[in-house]
Amino acid sequence: MVITILVAIFTFFGLFGGNFNPVHETAIAMIVYVLPFLVAGNIIVLAYWLIRRRWHWAAIPFITLLCSLPYIGTVYQLGLFNPDTSQSGFKIASYNVAMFGREISGFKAEDILSEMRRQNVDILCIQEYMEMSGDKNNTQSYKTYFPYMAKGKNDMVVFSRFPIRSSETIDFGVTNNSAMWADIDINGKMVRVFNAHLETTGFNRTLRKFAKMEMQGANVEENAFIRAIYGNYTNGMVKRAVQADLMARKIKESKYPPIVCGDFNDVPYSFTYNTMKGDLVDGFKECGKGLMHTFRGNKKVRIDYIFHDESMTGEKYYKLDLSYSDHCPVFMKISTL
Repeated sequence: MVITILVAIFTFFGLFGGNFNPVHETAIAMIVYVLPFLVAGNIIVLAYWLIRRRWHWAAIPFITLLCSLPYIGTVYQLGLFNPDTSQSGFKIASYNVAMFGREISGFKAEDILSEMRRQNVDILCIQEYMEMSGDKNNTQSYKTYFPYMAKGKNDMVVFSRFPIRSSETIDFGVTNNSAMWADIDINGKMVRVFNAHLETTGFNRTLRKFAKMEMQGANVEENAFIRAIYGNYTNGMVKRAVQADLMARKIKESKYPPIVCGDFNDVPYSFTYNTMKGDLVDGFKECGKGLMHTFRGNKKVRIDYIFHDESMTGEKYYKLDLSYSDHCPVFMKISTL
C-alpha cells in the first residue's frame, strides 16, 4: 500500500516537474527523468492489485496511469489515424551528425546526403556539422541537392531546396552550443525554421573522464563519481533552462509561422521541452507511430524534436536508425501551411 501511494505521488511530481525551472527547483525538475520507471511501477502495482482483486487500491495506479497518458504519448504513439496520403507539402528533417565522426574521406557525409535524397527531404537542419572532411568540402556536395544554405555559429546549418530569404544566429554565450533561424520561402509562403542545439548533459564526458582516471591507476571513490554525475547533470539542466527561455522568446517574436527543430538534449515533459514547445505542436504526438527514441547510445531517450506552428498540419513523423552518428535523424511531412 505504501509503495502504491509513493509511486503515485512521485509520478505526479514527475508529470508536473517540467513546469518548475531547474534554476530554482532542481530536485523537483529532475524527477521527470525517472518518469518511465515510475510509469512502469504503476503498471506493476496495478497488476498486483488486480490479481489480488483489491479494486479500491487498483484505482490509485489506474487513475495515475490515465493522468500519464499525455506523457506516454510523447514517447509512444499507435499511429492509427495518420495515413500519409497527401502529394503536396514538404518534408523537413533534423539530424545531429556528430561531426560526421571526424572521418577524412567524406563517406559519411555523402551517405547521409544520399539518404536525404531517398527520403525526399526539402529542408535539413543539421547540428554538429563539419564543413571539411579531409580535402573534401561537404557544403559543396550538399548544395548539389540543397541549393540554398544558411549557416549559424560553429556547427549549425540549415540546407533547403526552397529559397532562404534571411537568417540569424542565436548566441548562447560562453558555450559550444547555439541556435539559429532561417526564413524560407515555400512556394510563396514564408516560414521561420529554428535549428537549436542545447547544452549537453555532460554524462558521457564524465564517464570518459573517470574511465581515463581509472586506466591511469587513480583510485576513484564512488561518492566522488556520483557527485560529479549529479553536478554535471544539474549544471546542464540549468544551462538548458536559460537557453530554452531565450529560444522561447525568439519563437514568440517570429514574424512568420515557426518550425522548431533540433537536438534539445532533454527528455519530453522536462522544463526544456515544455518551454521550447510552448504553444507549438509536437510533430510526433500529432502524426508519429511506435516507440520514439532518438539517441543511439546506452540511454534510449528522445532528445531530438520537430515542433511546428498550429497553422500547419503534420502528416507523418518518423526516425531512421542510421549508424552514422550517436543520434537518429527525425523526419516530418507537413502537408499544408
